[in-house]
Amino acid sequence: MLSFKKFLVLLIAVTVGVIVFNIWNVENKPPSVEYSVFLSQLTNGEIKSVHIRGGEVRGKDVQDQPFMTYAPDVEQLVEKLISRNVTFSAAAPATSSPFWSTTFPVLLLMAFWVLFMVRQQKGGMGGFGKDKGKLEAASLQKVTFDDVAGIPEAKDELIEIIHFLKEPSRYEKLGGKIPKGVLLQGPPGTGKTLLAKAIAGEAGVPFFNISGSDFVEMFVGVGASRVRELFAKAKKNAPCIVFIDEIDAVGRHRGAADVGGQEEKDQTLNALLVEMDGFQSGETVIIVGATNRPDVLDPALLRPGRFDRQINILPPDVTGRVKILEVYGKKMPLDKDIQMEAVARSTPGFTGADLANLMNESALLAARKEKDIVQLVDIEEARDRILMGAERKGMVMSETERRSIAFHESGHTILAWMLPGTDPLHKVTIVPHGRAMGVTQQVPLQDQHSYSREYLLNRIKILLGGRTAEELVFNQYTTGASNDLQQATQIATRMVCEWGMSEVLGPRAYVSENMGFLESEAVRKSTSEETAKNIDREINKIIEQCYQEAVIILEGKIDHLHKLAEVLLHEETVDAQEVEIIIECKRVGQAEPLVLLED
Repeated sequence: MLSFKKFLVLLIAVTVGVIVFNIWNVENKPPSVEYSVFLSQLTNGEIKSVHIRGGEVRGKDVQDQPFMTYAPDVEQLVEKLISRNVTFSAAAPATSSPFWSTTFPVLLLMAFWVLFMVRQQKGGMGGFGKDKGKLEAASLQKVTFDDVAGIPEAKDELIEIIHFLKEPSRYEKLGGKIPKGVLLQGPPGTGKTLLAKAIAGEAGVPFFNISGSDFVEMFVGVGASRVRELFAKAKKNAPCIVFIDEIDAVGRHRGAADVGGQEEKDQTLNALLVEMDGFQSGETVIIVGATNRPDVLDPALLRPGRFDRQINILPPDVTGRVKILEVYGKKMPLDKDIQMEAVARSTPGFTGADLANLMNESALLAARKEKDIVQLVDIEEARDRILMGAERKGMVMSETERRSIAFHESGHTILAWMLPGTDPLHKVTIVPHGRAMGVTQQVPLQDQHSYSREYLLNRIKILLGGRTAEELVFNQYTTGASNDLQQATQIATRMVCEWGMSEVLGPRAYVSENMGFLESEAVRKSTSEETAKNIDREINKIIEQCYQEAVIILEGKIDHLHKLAEVLLHEETVDAQEVEIIIECKRVGQAEPLVLLED
């Protein structure tokens, strides 16, 4: 039987052929002349031969040029041709239009439409409705838990699922039921997809991989058809794992989608809910979903019996980053002096994908320098490229602009060095990186998950240090402080509106989850105009106080500010040891947090 794809290819080929034929027929048609002109040429003996079909007259003149005209009276024309001794022939007139140029294309389009509607009713529609799930056989599964590092808690949560897939009777004899679904939720790049593949690899079962967006189409019913077909295949290959990546594309809360695609998305989600409920005893199919937006998923999808277990996968801590770096480091020729602990401490907040990119970039940099091994300097340069952007050493700047940038970065550096409880200084540079004209880099000694009010205030002072230094030295402001001001304002706003760090407003939040200040309609209605004014006053008060303290500190270190700026203009990059020599004092020790907040 002719498949839908082959039929579609045939339709396109025939249509193109008919179009080409008609174009060729039109282009090869002889030029048309007026009948009166033809009679005049006939009288003057300029016509060589004529062919008559009905009223259509085609022929050639004495110069062998073709022509075409229409004769209203063929009998009189024949008499004139005989009298002038012109060679002519005749044929019966065409009774209908050519079949291939008119009738056949219409019939073919009608057949295509009928087949299209039949396929749509059946829910298949050939390539449109066919599920796009990719099946990886158990023998092809090469990813195991040894390839997954930095998320031990998540691995421990999934061990029993692997045991169940291997030995289901071990749980069934005690009356236990394995979770039907596992939802992996966390920020992008934390290893959700890799972990799902590792489950299948450890259990040695087939693995179906599909994205949530593959279910969504413009035709109503296509997504639901794909869901049913995917689960039918999964049941035939049980025990197996079905992995749906970015499940929020298909599992979004019903009623929250756009009006245009609402019906299709609701049908697809309903089909998914029904299929997850429809497993019979003995059908060992585990559904693993992954998303970084669990807040938008429909509650019916998260209830027990569907996604019974929800596992949070967060960016790894220092220990986790060390293990991840070691996994990728095994595949590379590394310098023996590289200490992964030091690299891990310098990459706070990096996900598994970020660390993989870090090691890959360092290998590329080492290859670019024609090295045989990857050294620590390559890893540090790759980290700077990821955090700050690539160096722009060829960028041309005036001496006045370079001096302004040097003092700007020196202001950041001195405040970062002098203020207690801040992250240790790593280096400062006036070499442009990405969009930044200069960078003052701080690297925390350990991961922080909560911050004190003192730490946040000192952070604002450091951010304002660049603008403050420019004002003290040049008595002017530049646009270089734009990003600093944005970050300082954001921190102050969150202190007041989210973390309750205002003595005037007290311990109350004026922001809803995943929304900015007063963005939620409910929050806006519950906040008076006077409260909104107080919020603005408190934010301005925090920034202004931090600015005044930054001025006091830099005025007391004005000589060191000039000295550090001059060194930067000459060296371009200064590390923490050089800063200590220039400022002539040791850095203030790390202070303990006073008030802990969950960030």
